[in-house]
Order: sequence, then structure tokens, then C-alpha cells
Amino acid sequence: MTTHDATETKDVRLTAGDAELIVLPDDGCRVGSLRIGGTELLRQGAGFGSFPMVPWCGRVDGGRFRNGAVVHQLPVDAPPHAIHGTGRHSAWRTALTDGTSATFIHDLTDPWPYPGRVTQVFELAPDALTVTMGVETFGDSFPAQVGWHPWFLRNLGRGGSDVTVDFAPEWQEERGGDHLPTGRRIAPLPGPWDDCFGMPDGVDVTLTWPGELELKVTSPAEWVVVYDEQPEAVCVEPQSGPPNGLNTLPRLVTPIEPLEVATTWRWRPSPGPAPRND
Repeated sequence: MTTHDATETKDVRLTAGDAELIVLPDDGCRVGSLRIGGTELLRQGAGFGSFPMVPWCGRVDGGRFRNGAVVHQLPVDAPPHAIHGTGRHSAWRTALTDGTSATFIHDLTDPWPYPGRVTQVFELAPDALTVTMGVETFGDSFPAQVGWHPWFLRNLGRGGSDVTVDFAPEWQEERGGDHLPTGRRIAPLPGPWDDCFGMPDGVDVTLTWPGELELKVTSPAEWVVVYDEQPEAVCVEPQSGPPNGLNTLPRLVTPIEPLEVATTWRWRPSPGPAPRND
């Protein structure tokens, strides 16, 4: 096991079997690459891969949220809203690595108004990746959310078919014209989606590249956003609350009750005809 000092920002590579994971701590602690048998699963480039959403997920209405009687204003980086938290814009500290697992730390600071700490742990196995993220406060209680925003490649580039997405949510959060949930829960609609769904028994979504790979995204979290409106990638985002949840469904982080959520991606070969290479 390797311990890193607070200034260490070197990219971290984990391997298990034929799986290889690269984490970029100085680029928001995002996953820069996940290769299975040499095949990349994540869209490459700035802003892609898979990034953590913390201390909130999705959009916050007008960038404002209330904690008790106090109203806070966050930077509006997806006008007219704030989006996806501050952690993805920050450098994280690498705390521990041992070849198949790694732990990273991020201290919350401006523009987030409350001091606290975020810890993210990656554990890689030959057939799975488990990521756990926790938020603790250094003082006052505050509302927070955690989640992940992976950009899975729509096509793996080996001559096979595009990915399919299979899941059975109990409801869909109706999306208003401002891209925020209206507060109404409706029957799930067919895609394409940029929508939040409720899965009260836990997130369970299967992505299948026919004849190539099946990848199941699970989490005890009860919400998942599915975004498939871009031609290059499909996003399946487990998160601890819905978009704008800091306002509509606040979950307080207190000195005696931190927030902790995990997600697991588990993969196996997919049945079906092998892709053609001609």
C-alpha cells in the first residue's frame, strides 16, 4: 500500500485481471479511463470519463438553496442554474493506493458555504468496480447529495451494435421546461431521455453492447438520471436525491450522521453474435 502526501496529484492506475482503471485526482477525481480486455468503455476528452457529483447532483434552481433560514447562492454554471457540484472542478488528494484500490480526499470550500470533507474510494476487481463516496461536516449541518456521472460509449468501436439500456423504474420525475423536476411523479416514458427516475429498491440498470459486453450499474441510491441525447455516449447516473434536491428533498449531513453512498459496475461478456471486423 502506498501513502501519498497532500501535494500528490499523479494519475492513479489500478488493475485487476484484464480490467484497467485510471483515476485523475487533479481533474475532479474523475475516472479518465476504464478498459476491459483493452477495450475502452468511457468517452474520452475534457469533461467526460466519469466524474463525481458532490455536494449536489444535477441542477439547483437558480443556483440557490436554503439551509434553515439562510439562503445561499452558488455559481450559475449552467444558466440559469448551478449544476453537478463543485467536486468535479477541484483537485483531490490521493490518500492511499494499493494497486487494486485507491482513496481520495477533497475538502469542501468556496463557493460551497460549509466546511466539510468528501472521501471517494475505488475498488477494482476483475469483473467489477465499486466506488463509495462520503460527505462529512466539520461543523454546521448542511444539505448535500452525492452521485456519479459516467459517459459510457454508445458504440465500443469494434464493429458491434450500439448499446441498449434496460431498467424498470417505479416512476419518472416529470421534467419541466426549465429542466427541473416539477414535483409530479409520472409513469416512465420512452426515450430519448434527460430525465430522473425513481428506483426505491435501489438503482439497477443494465447496459448491453450485443455480442461484446454487458455492464450492470447498481446502487442502494433510489434515484438515477439517464441521459442518452448525444450520439457518442449514454449516461447512467446513480445519485442520492433528485435534481434540485437541495431544495425539494434535503438530506442533512450532520456531525453524527455523514452521507455515504456506493455504486457498483459489474461486467461480463454479452451473448449474441460477435461484432464484425470487416
